[in-house]
Amino acid sequence: MTDRTLKTLGFADVPAQQPLTYPGRPITHPTLLTTGELWDLTPTPGRRLGTWTVNPRPGDGETPDEAPAEALDAVLTHLGHPPTPHRHPVIAVGSNASPAQLHHKLSRPGRPATVPMVPVDVHGIAVGCSAHIGRYGYVASAPYTAPGARTPLVISWLDAEQLAAVDATEYPNYRRVLLPGGQYPMVMPSGERLRGAYLYVGERGVLMSPDGTERPLPGGGDQSALLTRLLAGSPRLRALLGPDPRAWVTRAGADLAVRRTGTRIFQEEGWALPQPDLLRCPEDGQPGEPGGPGGPGGAKSYDALSSPE
Repeated sequence: MTDRTLKTLGFADVPAQQPLTYPGRPITHPTLLTTGELWDLTPTPGRRLGTWTVNPRPGDGETPDEAPAEALDAVLTHLGHPPTPHRHPVIAVGSNASPAQLHHKLSRPGRPATVPMVPVDVHGIAVGCSAHIGRYGYVASAPYTAPGARTPLVISWLDAEQLAAVDATEYPNYRRVLLPGGQYPMVMPSGERLRGAYLYVGERGVLMSPDGTERPLPGGGDQSALLTRLLAGSPRLRALLGPDPRAWVTRAGADLAVRRTGTRIFQEEGWALPQPDLLRCPEDGQPGEPGGPGGPGGAKSYDALSSPE
């Protein structure tokens, strides 16, 4: 039987453990992440996600030629997980598009993560760099508005427990908002247009280029190159985090005070570009409230955000 483990398929790097590998390797075709393995999903034209097929079914122990294709919702139910109508679509602009990072964030002893992940074209959104230094020492990605842009991103369908777990890794530096599909169209590989999906928006905005040549600074690329560019643009950052990217992530990852100081330097250098339009998108509630970040009981499900068939 084909080895479908993350390591064998080339998804071994976990940015939370190896910060300079951020944002990790994203999926590029519809995939079911389960038990640390990746299983291909085949879209059903014009139909909702739960009808897409998984072949072979995880755990069958059959070769691909022997195992029948089965609908995703049936597979999820068979594995003891919520089907897609009860999951929440969440757009990834950074490491959450990496199955290795999601597996690391969401798995716990005896219960590895099971998450459908689908590349989706999102209109009006582009990927920049958040104007803060994250808990692992890297500078993570963040979305910004870009009229006319059509950006391939990844949507993960998270159950309520998984949504709360991802919220905990994103707050307080990001706010989860509901991106409206009417204003920011998002089209599934099946052709389905979503009425909305969740998006983590940087509270401090996105970084502009230190030398003013790019506004905003592109995100999602080589982390070492990004940190080198930021160090070159600020003597204060070089004194705090230099002389090189490895020193940056080592110092920042080990000390909250260093991360806060570096984040403040971004602001004081005038590099932060706010994203008020995205921050005005609706939320489910406030952190800690039912239905809000940290309490996703009221988060809208895929069933509520998909178009009726």
